[in-house]
Amino acid sequence: MPFALYVLALAVFAQGTSEFMLSGLLPDLAHDTGVPVGTAGTLTSAFAAGMIVGAPLMAALARRWPRRRALLLFLAAFLAVHVAGALSSSFAVLLVTRVVAALANAGFLAVAVAAAVAMVRPDAKGRATATLLGGVTLACVAGVPAGALLGHLWGWRAAFWAVALVSAPALVAIMTSVPDDASARTATPSDARAGLRRELRVLGRRDVLLVLGVGALVNGATFCAFTYLAPLVTRVAGFGDGWVPALLAVFGLGSFAGVTASGRLADTRPRTVLAVGGGALTAGWVALAAFADVPAAVVPLVFAQGALGFGVGSTLIARALYAAADAPTMGGAFATAALNVGAVVGPVLGGLAVDGGLGYRAPVWVSAGLAAVALAAGAPLVGRVSGARRAAVPCSTCSASGRDACVCAWT
Repeated sequence: MPFALYVLALAVFAQGTSEFMLSGLLPDLAHDTGVPVGTAGTLTSAFAAGMIVGAPLMAALARRWPRRRALLLFLAAFLAVHVAGALSSSFAVLLVTRVVAALANAGFLAVAVAAAVAMVRPDAKGRATATLLGGVTLACVAGVPAGALLGHLWGWRAAFWAVALVSAPALVAIMTSVPDDASARTATPSDARAGLRRELRVLGRRDVLLVLGVGALVNGATFCAFTYLAPLVTRVAGFGDGWVPALLAVFGLGSFAGVTASGRLADTRPRTVLAVGGGALTAGWVALAAFADVPAAVVPLVFAQGALGFGVGSTLIARALYAAADAPTMGGAFATAALNVGAVVGPVLGGLAVDGGLGYRAPVWVSAGLAAVALAAGAPLVGRVSGARRAAVPCSTCSASGRDACVCAWT
Protein backbone atom coordinates (compact mmCIF):
# COMPACT_ATOMS: atom_id res chain seq x y z
CA MET A 1 0.00 0.00 0.00
CA PRO A 2 1.29 3.53 -0.77
CA PHE A 3 2.79 5.52 2.11
CA ALA A 4 0.21 8.27 1.54
CA LEU A 5 -2.53 5.82 2.46
CA TYR A 6 -1.01 5.34 5.92
CA VAL A 7 -0.84 9.12 6.29
CA LEU A 8 -4.57 9.28 5.65
CA ALA A 9 -5.07 6.46 8.18
CA LEU A 10 -3.21 8.54 10.81
CA ALA A 11 -5.64 11.41 10.28
CA VAL A 12 -8.57 8.96 10.47
CA PHE A 13 -7.10 7.66 13.75
CA ALA A 14 -7.20 11.18 15.22
CA GLN A 15 -10.76 11.69 13.99
CA GLY A 16 -11.93 8.30 15.29
CA THR A 17 -10.40 9.07 18.67
CA SER A 18 -12.27 12.37 18.77
CA GLU A 19 -15.57 10.73 17.84
CA PHE A 20 -15.48 8.10 20.58
CA MET A 21 -13.38 9.65 23.37
CA LEU A 22 -16.14 11.67 25.03
CA SER A 23 -17.60 8.53 26.64
CA GLY A 24 -14.77 8.64 29.19
CA LEU A 25 -14.73 12.42 29.60
CA LEU A 26 -18.37 13.39 30.13
CA PRO A 27 -18.48 13.73 33.96
CA ASP A 28 -15.53 16.16 34.13
CA LEU A 29 -16.63 18.01 31.00
CA ALA A 30 -20.15 18.44 32.39
CA HIS A 31 -18.78 19.74 35.70
CA ASP A 32 -16.49 22.29 34.03
CA THR A 33 -19.16 23.59 31.66
CA GLY A 34 -21.93 23.63 34.27
CA VAL A 35 -24.40 21.29 32.55
CA PRO A 36 -25.90 17.91 33.56
CA VAL A 37 -24.13 14.78 32.32
CA GLY A 38 -27.13 13.95 30.14
CA THR A 39 -26.86 17.32 28.44
CA ALA A 40 -23.13 16.85 27.95
CA GLY A 41 -23.96 13.55 26.24
CA THR A 42 -25.64 15.47 23.43
CA LEU A 43 -22.13 16.36 22.23
CA THR A 44 -21.84 12.76 21.01
CA SER A 45 -25.21 12.91 19.29
CA ALA A 46 -24.29 16.23 17.66
CA PHE A 47 -21.12 14.69 16.26
CA ALA A 48 -22.98 11.69 14.83
CA ALA A 49 -25.66 13.89 13.29
CA GLY A 50 -22.98 16.10 11.77
CA MET A 51 -21.35 13.03 10.23
CA ILE A 52 -24.61 11.85 8.64
CA VAL A 53 -25.54 15.22 7.18
CA GLY A 54 -21.99 16.33 6.49
CA ALA A 55 -20.76 13.35 4.50
CA PRO A 56 -22.80 13.98 1.32
CA LEU A 57 -22.84 17.77 1.69
CA MET A 58 -19.12 18.16 2.26
CA ALA A 59 -18.28 15.62 -0.44
CA ALA A 60 -20.46 17.51 -2.95
CA LEU A 61 -18.65 20.73 -2.02
CA ALA A 62 -15.25 19.06 -2.25
CA ARG A 63 -15.87 17.78 -5.76
CA ARG A 64 -14.88 21.25 -7.01
CA TRP A 65 -11.47 21.07 -5.33
CA PRO A 66 -8.39 18.96 -5.99
CA ARG A 67 -8.36 16.10 -3.49
CA ARG A 68 -5.21 17.19 -1.69
CA ARG A 69 -6.60 20.69 -1.16
CA ALA A 70 -9.89 19.27 0.14
CA LEU A 71 -8.09 16.95 2.55
CA LEU A 72 -5.93 19.80 3.85
CA LEU A 73 -8.88 22.16 4.33
CA PHE A 74 -11.00 19.57 6.13
CA LEU A 75 -8.17 18.42 8.39
CA ALA A 76 -7.10 21.99 9.17
CA ALA A 77 -10.67 22.84 10.18
CA PHE A 78 -10.84 19.70 12.31
CA LEU A 79 -7.60 20.63 14.08
CA ALA A 80 -8.68 24.25 14.63
CA VAL A 81 -12.00 23.41 16.26
CA HIS A 82 -10.29 21.04 18.70
CA VAL A 83 -7.99 23.85 19.73
CA ALA A 84 -11.03 26.10 20.13
CA GLY A 85 -12.81 23.43 22.17
CA ALA A 86 -9.80 22.97 24.45
CA LEU A 87 -9.69 26.71 25.13
CA SER A 88 -13.41 27.13 25.79
CA SER A 89 -15.45 26.83 28.97
CA SER A 90 -18.79 27.35 27.23
CA PHE A 91 -20.96 24.34 26.51
CA ALA A 92 -22.58 26.19 23.59
CA VAL A 93 -19.16 26.77 22.01
CA LEU A 94 -18.24 23.14 22.56
CA LEU A 95 -21.47 22.04 20.89
CA VAL A 96 -20.71 24.17 17.85
CA THR A 97 -17.14 22.85 17.68
CA ARG A 98 -18.41 19.25 17.76
CA VAL A 99 -20.78 19.88 14.87
CA VAL A 100 -18.05 21.61 12.84
CA ALA A 101 -15.58 18.84 13.70
CA ALA A 102 -18.10 16.25 12.49
CA LEU A 103 -18.66 18.11 9.22
CA ALA A 104 -14.90 18.32 8.68
CA ASN A 105 -14.46 14.67 9.63
CA ALA A 106 -17.22 13.58 7.26
CA GLY A 107 -15.79 15.59 4.38
CA PHE A 108 -12.27 14.34 5.03
CA LEU A 109 -13.33 10.70 5.23
CA ALA A 110 -15.40 10.89 2.04
CA VAL A 111 -12.50 12.43 0.09
CA ALA A 112 -9.96 10.12 1.77
CA VAL A 113 -11.90 7.03 0.65
CA ALA A 114 -11.92 8.33 -2.93
CA ALA A 115 -8.22 9.22 -2.74
CA ALA A 116 -7.34 5.83 -1.22
CA VAL A 117 -8.99 3.76 -3.95
CA ALA A 118 -7.48 6.04 -6.60
CA MET A 119 -3.97 5.24 -5.30
CA VAL A 120 -4.28 1.48 -5.79
CA ARG A 121 -5.11 -0.98 -8.55
CA PRO A 122 -8.78 -1.22 -9.55
CA ASP A 123 -9.03 -4.66 -7.91
CA ALA A 124 -7.48 -3.56 -4.57
CA LYS A 125 -10.27 -1.32 -3.26
CA GLY A 126 -10.87 -3.66 -0.32
CA ARG A 127 -7.26 -3.51 0.89
CA ALA A 128 -7.21 0.28 0.53
CA THR A 129 -10.47 0.62 2.47
CA ALA A 130 -9.26 -1.74 5.20
CA THR A 131 -6.02 0.21 5.59
CA LEU A 132 -7.92 3.46 5.92
CA LEU A 133 -10.43 2.03 8.40
CA GLY A 134 -7.55 0.61 10.39
CA GLY A 135 -7.23 4.13 11.76
CA VAL A 136 -10.73 3.90 13.24
CA THR A 137 -10.10 0.51 14.85
CA LEU A 138 -6.77 1.66 16.29
CA ALA A 139 -8.65 4.62 17.76
CA CYS A 140 -10.84 2.10 19.61
CA VAL A 141 -7.79 0.13 20.79
CA ALA A 142 -5.43 2.95 21.75
CA GLY A 143 -6.87 6.40 21.08
CA VAL A 144 -9.99 6.22 23.23
CA PRO A 145 -8.28 4.63 26.28
CA ALA A 146 -5.42 7.12 25.95
CA GLY A 147 -7.90 9.99 25.78
CA ALA A 148 -9.63 8.71 28.91
CA LEU A 149 -6.26 8.42 30.69
CA LEU A 150 -5.25 11.95 29.70
CA GLY A 151 -8.62 13.22 30.88
CA HIS A 152 -8.17 11.46 34.21
CA LEU A 153 -4.66 12.87 34.70
CA TRP A 154 -4.96 16.41 33.36
CA GLY A 155 -8.64 17.02 32.59
CA TRP A 156 -10.77 16.63 29.50
CA ARG A 157 -9.03 19.50 27.70
CA ALA A 158 -5.86 17.42 27.48
CA ALA A 159 -7.65 14.91 25.28
CA PHE A 160 -8.74 17.68 22.91
CA TRP A 161 -5.16 18.97 22.73
CA ALA A 162 -3.91 15.45 22.04
CA VAL A 163 -6.27 15.05 19.07
CA ALA A 164 -5.02 18.37 17.67
CA LEU A 165 -1.38 17.33 18.15
CA VAL A 166 -1.91 14.00 16.36
CA SER A 167 -3.67 15.80 13.50
CA ALA A 168 -0.77 18.24 12.98
CA PRO A 169 1.81 15.79 11.58
CA ALA A 170 -0.86 14.22 9.37
CA LEU A 171 -1.61 17.69 7.99
CA VAL A 172 2.06 18.22 7.11
CA ALA A 173 2.43 14.74 5.62
CA ILE A 174 -0.61 15.16 3.38
CA MET A 175 1.02 18.23 1.83
CA THR A 176 4.02 16.21 0.74
CA SER A 177 2.77 12.67 0.13
CA VAL A 178 -0.82 12.65 -1.14
CA PRO A 179 -0.98 13.01 -4.93
CA ASP A 180 -3.18 15.73 -6.39
CA ASP A 181 -5.66 15.25 -9.22
CA ALA A 182 -5.30 17.73 -12.04
CA SER A 183 -8.81 17.21 -13.39
CA ALA A 184 -10.42 19.11 -10.51
CA ARG A 185 -8.30 22.18 -11.23
CA THR A 186 -9.52 22.39 -14.84
CA ALA A 187 -13.16 21.54 -14.20
CA THR A 188 -15.69 24.35 -14.67
CA PRO A 189 -18.69 24.87 -12.31
CA SER A 190 -20.97 23.41 -14.97
CA ASP A 191 -18.69 20.37 -15.25
CA ALA A 192 -18.83 19.96 -11.47
CA ARG A 193 -22.64 20.13 -11.42
CA ALA A 194 -22.93 17.64 -14.26
CA GLY A 195 -20.48 15.32 -12.54
CA LEU A 196 -22.41 15.53 -9.29
CA ARG A 197 -25.70 14.66 -11.02
CA ARG A 198 -23.98 11.75 -12.74
CA GLU A 199 -22.63 10.41 -9.44
CA LEU A 200 -26.01 10.76 -7.72
CA ARG A 201 -27.65 8.74 -10.51
CA VAL A 202 -25.14 5.98 -9.89
CA LEU A 203 -25.92 6.03 -6.17
CA GLY A 204 -29.62 5.59 -6.93
CA ARG A 205 -29.05 2.15 -8.42
CA ARG A 206 -30.60 -0.80 -6.60
CA ASP A 207 -27.30 -2.65 -6.15
CA VAL A 208 -25.64 0.35 -4.51
CA LEU A 209 -28.58 1.07 -2.20
CA LEU A 210 -28.71 -2.58 -1.14
CA VAL A 211 -25.06 -2.65 -0.08
CA LEU A 212 -25.40 0.67 1.78
CA GLY A 213 -28.54 -0.48 3.56
CA VAL A 214 -26.97 -3.75 4.69
CA GLY A 215 -23.90 -1.82 5.85
CA ALA A 216 -26.07 0.46 7.98
CA LEU A 217 -27.77 -2.56 9.59
CA VAL A 218 -24.47 -4.28 10.37
CA ASN A 219 -22.99 -1.11 11.87
CA GLY A 220 -26.19 -0.51 13.83
CA ALA A 221 -25.84 -3.95 15.36
CA THR A 222 -22.18 -3.36 16.21
CA PHE A 223 -22.67 -0.01 17.91
CA CYS A 224 -25.89 -0.99 19.66
CA ALA A 225 -24.04 -3.63 21.68
CA PHE A 226 -20.80 -1.63 21.94
CA THR A 227 -22.59 1.37 23.46
CA TYR A 228 -23.99 -0.75 26.30
CA LEU A 229 -20.98 -3.04 26.73
CA ALA A 230 -19.90 -1.47 30.04
CA PRO A 231 -23.17 -2.15 31.94
CA LEU A 232 -23.41 -5.58 30.31
CA VAL A 233 -20.02 -6.72 31.60
CA THR A 234 -20.42 -5.15 35.06
CA ARG A 235 -24.12 -5.72 35.81
CA VAL A 236 -24.64 -9.05 34.02
CA ALA A 237 -21.23 -10.72 33.64
CA GLY A 238 -20.10 -9.56 37.09
CA PHE A 239 -16.79 -7.96 36.11
CA GLY A 240 -15.53 -5.10 38.26
CA ASP A 241 -15.50 -1.54 36.92
CA GLY A 242 -11.76 -1.76 36.40
CA TRP A 243 -12.32 -4.40 33.72
CA VAL A 244 -14.33 -2.08 31.48
CA PRO A 245 -11.35 -0.38 29.74
CA ALA A 246 -9.71 -3.77 29.23
CA LEU A 247 -12.81 -5.27 27.62
CA LEU A 248 -13.29 -2.19 25.45
CA ALA A 249 -9.68 -2.71 24.32
CA VAL A 250 -10.46 -6.39 23.63
CA PHE A 251 -13.32 -5.27 21.39
CA GLY A 252 -10.99 -2.79 19.70
CA LEU A 253 -8.33 -5.45 19.14
CA GLY A 254 -10.97 -7.67 17.60
CA SER A 255 -12.13 -4.88 15.31
CA PHE A 256 -8.55 -4.25 14.17
CA ALA A 257 -8.05 -7.95 13.50
CA GLY A 258 -11.31 -8.11 11.56
CA VAL A 259 -10.50 -5.12 9.35
CA THR A 260 -7.00 -6.44 8.71
CA ALA A 261 -8.19 -9.94 7.80
CA SER A 262 -10.96 -8.67 5.56
CA GLY A 263 -8.60 -6.42 3.58
CA ARG A 264 -7.66 -8.94 0.91
CA LEU A 265 -10.80 -11.05 1.22
CA ALA A 266 -12.99 -8.03 0.40
CA ASP A 267 -11.37 -7.98 -3.04
CA THR A 268 -11.11 -11.71 -3.74
CA ARG A 269 -13.77 -13.52 -1.68
CA PRO A 270 -16.46 -11.00 -0.74
CA ARG A 271 -19.30 -13.53 -1.03
CA THR A 272 -17.53 -15.84 1.41
CA VAL A 273 -16.94 -13.02 3.90
CA LEU A 274 -20.54 -11.85 3.74
CA ALA A 275 -22.11 -15.32 3.85
CA VAL A 276 -19.91 -16.92 6.51
CA GLY A 277 -19.11 -13.72 8.39
CA GLY A 278 -22.71 -12.49 8.35
CA GLY A 279 -24.02 -15.78 9.69
CA ALA A 280 -21.32 -15.96 12.35
CA LEU A 281 -21.98 -12.35 13.33
CA THR A 282 -25.67 -13.05 13.96
CA ALA A 283 -24.90 -16.26 15.86
CA GLY A 284 -22.26 -14.44 17.92
CA TRP A 285 -24.69 -11.76 19.11
CA VAL A 286 -27.17 -14.49 20.10
CA ALA A 287 -24.41 -16.31 21.98
CA LEU A 288 -23.25 -13.15 23.77
CA ALA A 289 -26.81 -12.36 24.86
CA ALA A 290 -27.42 -15.92 26.03
CA PHE A 291 -24.11 -16.35 27.88
CA ALA A 292 -23.60 -12.79 29.12
CA ASP A 293 -23.58 -14.04 32.70
CA VAL A 294 -20.64 -16.38 32.02
CA PRO A 295 -17.41 -14.33 32.31
CA ALA A 296 -15.30 -16.99 30.60
CA ALA A 297 -17.53 -16.77 27.54
CA VAL A 298 -17.86 -12.98 27.45
CA VAL A 299 -14.19 -12.16 26.76
CA PRO A 300 -13.73 -14.31 23.61
CA LEU A 301 -17.18 -13.34 22.34
CA VAL A 302 -16.42 -9.62 22.72
CA PHE A 303 -13.24 -10.12 20.68
CA ALA A 304 -15.02 -12.21 18.06
CA GLN A 305 -17.88 -9.77 17.63
CA GLY A 306 -15.51 -6.86 17.23
CA ALA A 307 -13.67 -8.80 14.52
CA LEU A 308 -16.82 -9.96 12.73
CA GLY A 309 -18.66 -6.64 12.96
CA PHE A 310 -15.81 -4.57 11.55
CA GLY A 311 -14.67 -7.27 9.12
CA VAL A 312 -18.10 -7.60 7.53
CA GLY A 313 -18.65 -3.83 7.70
CA SER A 314 -15.33 -3.10 6.00
CA THR A 315 -16.14 -5.60 3.25
CA LEU A 316 -19.51 -3.93 2.65
CA ILE A 317 -17.85 -0.53 2.29
CA ALA A 318 -15.44 -1.98 -0.26
CA ARG A 319 -18.31 -3.57 -2.20
CA ALA A 320 -20.20 -0.27 -2.16
CA LEU A 321 -17.15 1.38 -3.72
CA TYR A 322 -16.99 -1.32 -6.40
CA ALA A 323 -20.70 -0.91 -7.11
CA ALA A 324 -20.37 2.87 -7.23
CA ALA A 325 -17.09 2.96 -9.17
CA ASP A 326 -18.52 5.75 -11.35
CA ALA A 327 -19.24 7.85 -8.25
CA PRO A 328 -15.83 7.90 -6.54
CA THR A 329 -16.38 10.90 -4.24
CA MET A 330 -20.08 10.63 -3.48
CA GLY A 331 -19.82 6.85 -3.15
CA GLY A 332 -17.44 7.25 -0.23
CA ALA A 333 -19.66 9.96 1.22
CA PHE A 334 -22.80 7.84 1.12
CA ALA A 335 -20.93 4.87 2.60
CA THR A 336 -19.79 7.13 5.45
CA ALA A 337 -23.33 8.42 5.97
CA ALA A 338 -24.81 4.90 5.91
CA LEU A 339 -22.43 3.66 8.58
CA ASN A 340 -23.19 6.64 10.79
CA VAL A 341 -26.94 6.12 10.37
CA GLY A 342 -26.34 2.69 11.84
CA ALA A 343 -24.13 4.14 14.59
CA VAL A 344 -26.99 6.45 15.61
CA VAL A 345 -30.02 4.19 15.18
CA GLY A 346 -28.47 1.11 16.80
CA PRO A 347 -27.70 2.73 20.19
CA VAL A 348 -31.12 4.46 20.16
CA LEU A 349 -32.87 1.10 19.75
CA GLY A 350 -30.68 -0.40 22.47
CA GLY A 351 -31.51 2.49 24.78
CA LEU A 352 -35.23 2.03 24.19
CA ALA A 353 -34.88 -1.64 25.12
CA VAL A 354 -33.00 -0.80 28.34
CA ASP A 355 -35.39 2.01 29.29
CA GLY A 356 -38.28 -0.37 28.65
CA GLY A 357 -37.07 -2.52 31.54
CA LEU A 358 -35.72 -5.38 29.44
CA GLY A 359 -32.32 -5.38 31.11
CA TYR A 360 -28.77 -4.96 29.86
CA ARG A 361 -28.85 -8.09 27.71
CA ALA A 362 -31.57 -6.44 25.62
CA PRO A 363 -29.24 -4.29 23.45
CA VAL A 364 -27.33 -7.44 22.48
CA TRP A 365 -30.59 -9.12 21.46
CA VAL A 366 -31.37 -5.99 19.41
CA SER A 367 -27.95 -6.37 17.78
CA ALA A 368 -28.77 -9.98 16.97
CA GLY A 369 -32.04 -8.88 15.37
CA LEU A 370 -30.38 -6.17 13.29
CA ALA A 371 -27.69 -8.60 12.13
CA ALA A 372 -30.34 -11.17 11.20
CA VAL A 373 -32.23 -8.58 9.13
CA ALA A 374 -28.93 -7.61 7.46
CA LEU A 375 -28.23 -11.26 6.68
CA ALA A 376 -31.67 -11.74 5.13
CA ALA A 377 -31.61 -8.46 3.22
CA GLY A 378 -28.12 -9.19 1.96
CA ALA A 379 -28.98 -12.63 0.59
CA PRO A 380 -28.76 -11.35 -3.02
CA LEU A 381 -25.17 -10.32 -2.32
CA VAL A 382 -24.09 -13.90 -1.65
CA GLY A 383 -26.52 -15.97 -3.72
CA ARG A 384 -25.65 -17.72 -6.93
CA VAL A 385 -26.45 -15.81 -10.08
CA SER A 386 -27.46 -17.62 -13.22
CA GLY A 387 -26.30 -16.64 -16.67
CA ALA A 388 -23.01 -16.11 -18.40
CA ARG A 389 -19.97 -14.98 -16.43
CA ARG A 390 -17.12 -12.80 -17.57
CA ALA A 391 -14.69 -14.63 -15.32
CA ALA A 392 -11.44 -13.43 -16.83
CA VAL A 393 -12.54 -10.04 -18.15
CA PRO A 394 -12.59 -7.01 -15.80
CA CYS A 395 -16.10 -5.66 -15.40
CA SER A 396 -16.57 -2.28 -17.06
CA THR A 397 -18.73 -1.04 -14.18
CA CYS A 398 -16.99 -2.19 -11.01
CA SER A 399 -13.54 -2.98 -12.49
CA ALA A 400 -13.46 -6.36 -10.73
CA SER A 401 -12.26 -9.60 -12.26
CA GLY A 402 -13.98 -12.92 -11.64
CA ARG A 403 -17.39 -14.09 -10.52
CA ASP A 404 -16.76 -13.71 -6.81
CA ALA A 405 -15.37 -10.20 -7.01
CA CYS A 406 -17.81 -8.63 -9.46
CA VAL A 407 -20.44 -6.62 -7.63
CA CYS A 408 -22.58 -6.10 -10.70
CA ALA A 409 -23.69 -9.74 -10.65
CA TRP A 410 -25.17 -9.35 -7.18
CA THR A 411 -28.58 -8.21 -8.33
